[in-house]
Formats: sequence, C-alpha cells, structure tokens
Amino acid sequence: MFVCYNSRWVKECMQRDAIEQLIFWKKNPRRKPLLLLGARQVGKTWLMQEFGRRQFKKVAYIRFDLNDRLRASFEQDYNIPRLLEAIQLDAGFKLTPKDTLIILDEIQECPRALTSLKYFCEEARQYHIIAAGSLLGLYEHRGTGFPVGKVDIIHLYPMSFCEFLKATGHELYVEALEKQNWQLITDFSTRYAELLKLYYVIGGMPEAVSTYLDTRDFFQVRAIQQNILLGYQRDFSKHAPPEQTPYISLLWNSIPEQLARENKKFKCKDVQPNFRMRDVEVAIQWLMDAGLIHKVVRISKPAFPADAYRESAFKLFFLDVGLLGAKSNLPVSAVLDGNRIFTEFKGALAEQYVQQEMRACCAVTPYYWATPNSQSEIDFLVQMGLDMVPLEVKAETNLQAKSLKAFCKKFRCSSAIRASMASWCVQDMPIDAEGASCKLINLPLYAVSQIMKLDR
Repeated sequence: MFVCYNSRWVKECMQRDAIEQLIFWKKNPRRKPLLLLGARQVGKTWLMQEFGRRQFKKVAYIRFDLNDRLRASFEQDYNIPRLLEAIQLDAGFKLTPKDTLIILDEIQECPRALTSLKYFCEEARQYHIIAAGSLLGLYEHRGTGFPVGKVDIIHLYPMSFCEFLKATGHELYVEALEKQNWQLITDFSTRYAELLKLYYVIGGMPEAVSTYLDTRDFFQVRAIQQNILLGYQRDFSKHAPPEQTPYISLLWNSIPEQLARENKKFKCKDVQPNFRMRDVEVAIQWLMDAGLIHKVVRISKPAFPADAYRESAFKLFFLDVGLLGAKSNLPVSAVLDGNRIFTEFKGALAEQYVQQEMRACCAVTPYYWATPNSQSEIDFLVQMGLDMVPLEVKAETNLQAKSLKAFCKKFRCSSAIRASMASWCVQDMPIDAEGASCKLINLPLYAVSQIMKLDR
C-alpha cells in the first residue's frame, strides 16, 4: 500500500475537501469576494495558493504583513480602479478577470483592505478575489469596517479524518466510507481503528500532519503541536484586550481538565475556584471568535428551533483533537498501547473528535441534552432533516445505552445513533414495556463523517 513518507510527496498528498467549495464559488455567477475564515495554522494560505495553482492561469498573491507598498495603497482610499492597477503593478502582469485569482492574505494587517471587499463586490465583482487572515485579528474589525453582506464566507477547520486518510495514502479507505460499504468496512475495522488512533495523536493541523508524513516521528509531531499552542498563547497578549488576557489564559488552560471529567459540563470553578460566569464570558467569546474553541450548548428538549430551547449549561471543546492531546500532555507512547488511547480522559478524545468531524465534514452545529442533575446525558443532538437525533459516543466497544434508551423513551424518538469502536449494525431498541422501539444505528467512530448521509 502506498503511503506518503517523505516531504517530496507531501504537497501532492495533502488534500483539502474545501477545494470543492472554492470551485463551486468560482463557478457561481453571483459570487462575491470570498473571505476564508479559520483559526491560525489550519492551512488557509496553502489552500488559497493550491486553488489558484489548479484553477487559474495567473495568481496575484498579496501578503499584507510583508508588503508595505500595497498596504499603503489600500490605506489611501477605496478607489477600486486605482487598487486594481496597484495590484497589477505589484504582480507584474495584467489582471484578466476570467483567469486571474487575487489573494489578499493576512488581511487583518490592513483593516481598510478588509473594508475594501465591500467596494470590490459592488464595483468589480467580475474579479475572483479571496481574502484570509487570522480570526484573532479579523474579529477586531467586526464593526463598521467589516463588509457585512458583501462577501461569501467559507470556514476552514483542521483536516478531517478522511482528509488525513487521503494524506497518508489511504484513499481507498475513504472511498469505502463514502460508499457506506459496511461489510468491507467491517472486514477492515482493525485497520480503520489503528488509523483513527493515529489521527487522535496527530490530529488535523496541517503542519503536524506533514511533519508525520515527512518524519514518522511522533516526538517531532508533538513538538510542532506544542509550538502551535505556544503561538496561540502569545497571540492572547497580542490581540486580546489587556484586561482579558489573564482570564483567556486561565480558561484556555482549564479546558483539558474540564473534558477529563465524566460530566463535561463547563464549570467556572475549574478555571479559578472563586470565578463566576461573568468573569469568563468575555474570554469564552473571544476564544470562540478566534476559532480556538467550540461551544456545545445544552437544550431542554429535541425540538425546533433548537436555539429556543437553549439552556445556560454548555461544554467547551478544542479546535483539534491532536492539540487537545498535546495540551493534556498525553504520552506519545499511548499510540502504541492498544486501546489505552481510547480510554484516556474518560472519552474526552472521542467526544472531541466527533464534534470536530461534525463541524468539518457535515457543517453541523451540535447540541447536547442532560437532566438538571446531570445523572443522564446525551453527548450530542444533531439536526437531521426535521428531527433532532440523539448521538451517544462510546470511546471503545461498551454498548450499554441506559441514557440513550431513557431519552428515546422520554421524547419518543424514532431513531438514534451510537458511535463507538464496534462494527456497523442496525437494530430495534425496545424503549418501554408496551413494545415500542427505536431504530438504533451503531456507527463506527471512524465513519462519523458519514452521519448526515445515513438512511434513518
């Protein structure tokens, strides 16, 4: 089996599914300038440049933190013909709308360039323009300078498990998942499980993945992950309001401990014993705006619209499962230690992975449900059509489902999903003494990317 092991192959093997979204944007006759949003280090620059290489004859690439000349041009005014001429002179070739891609990178370093996207939309929509930058900087300009309604937006997340499989030379494994060939997937379940363990350790940050492809050295991968975490920590003091920096750091450092608990509901006292929600709510929102954490809110019942049933309780997750392991100082040797990696942190890695996959692969914002005393909990609720489907996550093959059965009985669910390391199967789950049942789909964890395609 071909696997990409050295850097010569990394560029060819690294694939991002978001390329297809960019191609759809390119072909859309009503397209606007595109804003590519994502946390630092998730691969925005590589994606834009690779898209330009594949789809355009010419690419005018501007990086505002390194290009003083064009930064000064954008800071003068919003005269679009003048700006296009400046870009053309800087690029050294004529800008032709049909076959030229204009990339405005690190746009947070030039706030007026961000605002200019509004005028490019209104006066020069024939040009293909993509802008990207650190969310840490972009969200500082959400006021009058942000081009609300004048840009298309794509969110980029860390590499999904399927993208990781493609990068490591396992495209056929992805094809089997996409075809939902459950018998074949079951036959190769051991290999899928091994690859999922590998993904838990490496995660989806492109530099960590490419380092593994280049070296196959877990310690070098961990060093990259620690450097990324350190870079985020430094950004707190660079971009956050000074009075919020200590709160952001304390909150950020508390998340692994929060997820290590059996009850993963966020608790202020785990940030600092004397903290209340008012002490950390700004810090939470800041980290969410930066794309570094995701919130999963508790709802009181599986009904629409889900936000109408929001409660104050919530869980917080990292942006990447590999970074969670690094932040938690998970021993690298755990990847070679059988099922140990699946039981670390009482399922924290499994839940982190599942919510990460749902966002990256399915564009789903999950919720969760629990009784007021948290004695019974459903890990996630997922909107599928007109239903809010319960999803229970099991880190291994333990298939007890007391909470799931109680939830389905209480809310008369017609279907439910249990994600675990067990093989695919569908069964009727009795939910009361009168013979009522619920269709229970046992979905392998490594197939969570297919959750929205399931036949319920």
